[in-house]
Amino acid sequence: METLITDRLILREWRETDSKDLQEYAKSDLVGPSAGWPPHKDEEESKVIIQMFIKNNDSYAIVFKEENKVIGGIGLHYRKPDDSLSDLNQREIGYVLNPKYWGKGIVPEAVNCLIKHGFNDLNLDLIWCGHYDFNNKSKRVVEKCNFKYRLKKDEKLRLLDNKEVTTLYYNIFRTDYFNEIS
Repeated sequence: METLITDRLILREWRETDSKDLQEYAKSDLVGPSAGWPPHKDEEESKVIIQMFIKNNDSYAIVFKEENKVIGGIGLHYRKPDDSLSDLNQREIGYVLNPKYWGKGIVPEAVNCLIKHGFNDLNLDLIWCGHYDFNNKSKRVVEKCNFKYRLKKDEKLRLLDNKEVTTLYYNIFRTDYFNEIS
């Protein structure tokens, strides 16, 4: 994965040495359950998750340049929420952020960076972004980044004791992205 840089952020591969920073926010009840996973119990669990990120090679650590600290994660995942569009080259963006940094425009900055990377460098046709219907913070990110609502799905979150949720999915097509920036 290529390291990506914005004004305030570095999006880079995860390192096992990031476990303390990950644990700092992943232990919060405000973070994991809004993204579909339980809070991390300890730093060892965060290390295991980082090993999974490294193996899957589709998630970036979000490093806040000002503090040289990992404050979140963002990924371009191989998912296709709409079967009728399965022939297109597509990915889904997912993200989490340390609550100490909420409300500063950090996630939209990272999402916009991945959108640009996805369309310009990975030649994607379509990029998805979804959130659970109760996650209003993620809804704001989706709106700020010009995703368009497409569909909703009722799902069970395996990692949260099969909690039933409704996921709202939004996307941006390559053609719409280039029309917006021109």
